[in-house]
Amino acid sequence: MTQTPITIIGGGLAGLMAALAAAPAPVRLLNPMGPGQGAASAWSQGGLAAAVGEDDSPALHIADTIAAGAGLCNGAAVRRIIEAGPALIDLLLRSGVRFDRDAAQALALGLEAAHQRPRILHANGDRTGAEIIRALIEAARATASIEFFPATARKLLLRDGEIVGVLAEAASGPVTLAADRVLLATGGIGGLFRYSTNPPTAIGRGLILAAEAGAQLQHLEFVQFHPTALDASGGTSLPLISEAVRGEGAVLIDETGARFMAGRDLAPRDVVARAVFAHQAAGHRVFLDARMIGARFATRFPAINAICANAGIDPVTQPIPVRPAAHYHMGGVAVDAQGRTSVPGLYAAGEVACTGLHGANRLASNSLLEAAVCGMQAGQDMAARPAKPPCPLPALPLPPRPDAEAVRDIMATHLGVLRDADGLQSAIAQLAPLAPHNSAAQLALLIAEAALARPASIGAHARADDLRFMNQAA
Repeated sequence: MTQTPITIIGGGLAGLMAALAAAPAPVRLLNPMGPGQGAASAWSQGGLAAAVGEDDSPALHIADTIAAGAGLCNGAAVRRIIEAGPALIDLLLRSGVRFDRDAAQALALGLEAAHQRPRILHANGDRTGAEIIRALIEAARATASIEFFPATARKLLLRDGEIVGVLAEAASGPVTLAADRVLLATGGIGGLFRYSTNPPTAIGRGLILAAEAGAQLQHLEFVQFHPTALDASGGTSLPLISEAVRGEGAVLIDETGARFMAGRDLAPRDVVARAVFAHQAAGHRVFLDARMIGARFATRFPAINAICANAGIDPVTQPIPVRPAAHYHMGGVAVDAQGRTSVPGLYAAGEVACTGLHGANRLASNSLLEAAVCGMQAGQDMAARPAKPPCPLPALPLPPRPDAEAVRDIMATHLGVLRDADGLQSAIAQLAPLAPHNSAAQLALLIAEAALARPASIGAHARADDLRFMNQAA
């Protein structure tokens, strides 16, 4: 058994920011594939939202965030995180992040859905997350207080209701790590669905750990479906066609060439995802027509251009086939302003956490902002807490691994873009017998129960049996 004062589970944006912010306090960062590997933040194309433009302000960004959140945002959390945006950009620039710039060498700012102003910063066109992660990994490797530990956290260890350690699985087998401050930075739940834009390992492992430890969970029913995942790929992880493509003028069409969004191609994601879903349910195929971008497409969106080329699609001459896919979880482990959960010593940041920023529907490109700001704030708070003496812990067997494949079709069928009571009750009936033996099914069951308990449609949670909502949508 070894001891470290701070243990961070996950090597994406939130985890790296926390580790760097905690320095020089000793940190052990657990990630089975190494820092940045398997992290959804490294896949992020669209960018990072921050009110740094001359005609922009945090007040406008706050208003857009609250409008997208459909009345369920936590106002204090929104102000705290959004107002930290400009300073975060300065910090990332000092850390070596190479954001794109315009001809005058000012930061280039893009427009995305439901934003009043262009405020989306990109890097290398559509490789924003990868560039931010690159710079942070370099900084972390140069920080002597950060230890990278290749292992998967399998269980949180508690004594008298407080965190005392982590049971992890390393290549050599089980390892028990004493730790009195643990940060969950494990990402989302997209891998519980048949089709997702997330890494296949994003199956809610952090939520599973937190739930088993007795932490309070919040807003589990709110799952955002991105309207434009590439519909030309096998497997469960579908490549994302970023909203930034629509920000550059691309529009949604069907197989006849008709624009069915009535000019609202940059409406909030839940609106667009439901429209795409409904059009496909009516027997149509849906495409993103980016041909008007022309030859600029390859330089503006190099990663997406490569994704399309691998699928045999030329975006300059061909519309891109798309479909909705599970993309982001607004719910998560309930946390306060410092990232503290209801379990003493346990923190959460990034997509696994529910800060109150997103409410019922996340505003585009607010996820990287939240992960970076909240990861940093959690790291600072953990470092400020005095370390306790290590607690002797026994050797323990590893629990069974979560089996996400067993729940993917259930989640896709009954907890997708549109839900109803009959479908949710069916999902619960199918998941209940699986839950005692499969922690992925236990988490899926909690999500289904939360969705059934909210009969009214709001934000990304759309109920087909909510007649008022359906009449308004029609």
